[in-house]
Amino acid sequence: MKFEAEVGVLGGSGLYSMLDKATEMTVETPYGMPSARVAIGEVEGVKVAFLPRHGKEHQYPPHMIPVRANLWALQYIGVKRILGPCAAGSLQPHIKPGEFVICDQFMNFTDGRRHTFYDGPETTHVSAADPYCSDLRELAVNTAKKLKIPVHGKGTVVVVEGPRFSTRAESKFFSNNGWEVINMTQYPECVLARELGLCYVNISLITDYDVGLEGRHDIKPVNLDEVSRIFHENNKRVKDLIFKMIPNMVGETTCECSHALDSARIHLTQ
Repeated sequence: MKFEAEVGVLGGSGLYSMLDKATEMTVETPYGMPSARVAIGEVEGVKVAFLPRHGKEHQYPPHMIPVRANLWALQYIGVKRILGPCAAGSLQPHIKPGEFVICDQFMNFTDGRRHTFYDGPETTHVSAADPYCSDLRELAVNTAKKLKIPVHGKGTVVVVEGPRFSTRAESKFFSNNGWEVINMTQYPECVLARELGLCYVNISLITDYDVGLEGRHDIKPVNLDEVSRIFHENNKRVKDLIFKMIPNMVGETTCECSHALDSARIHLTQ
C-alpha cells in the first residue's frame, strides 16, 4: 500500500462528514473490515484519513466496534498520528457539559474486548504507563486555549463496556475515586495505537453529568437526547480544534510513542 495519509481522525458521533471533497478507499485487514471505508482528504496541505469508529450509520455499538481493524487500517495507509475525539460524561462538578478534557490516563472497566495485536507466539508487553501522546496532548491543550475553548489539560477517563449507561452506585464509585470523565470507546483504542507505535490523543467533549451529581436534584441522569443535543451544539468547536491541530501534527516527533516496541518483547537465550 502506498502512502495515503499521515494524520488520522477516529471520529465520534456527529463527525462523519468532517472532510470535504474526500475520496473513499476500502482497506482490508487481518482483523476484518474497519467500521467504514476510509475517507482521505487534505487540511492545509496535510493528507488526513477519517474513519467513523461507529460506522457511517452509527451501526456499531461501543462493544462491537472493530477497533483492531480500524487502527490497523490507518497504520497500513501511512498514518503516524491519530486524533480520537469522543463524547464523554463528567464525573466531577467542576467539569461541565460543553467543556473539553484532554485525557492523560484511563481506567478500563470493559470486558471481553480484543485489546491487543499480539496474541503470540512472540510475547509482547507494551508499556501503558502514559497511554496518550505527550506531544499531541500539549498541542491539543494549547490550541484549545488559543481558540478560547474551555479545556481541562488532563483527566482520567473511565471506560465502561456499554451500551448501557452507569448505575448510580457505579457512577458514585468512579466519582469518589477522583476520576474525571466516563466513556465507552477509549479502550482499547489508545492502547492498540501504542502497540503500533502511533501517536494518539483523546479529546473528550463533555455532554452530561452521567447519573447526575449527588445532592443536586437539578442535575438529572444522562439521556441520549441530551447527549446528542450538547454534542451537536459543540460540534463546530470540535472541528475547529481538530483543523487547527492537524497542520502542526506532521514532521519529526520528540515523544516515545514510536519506540513502544523497543523493549516490549521477551527474548529468551539458550
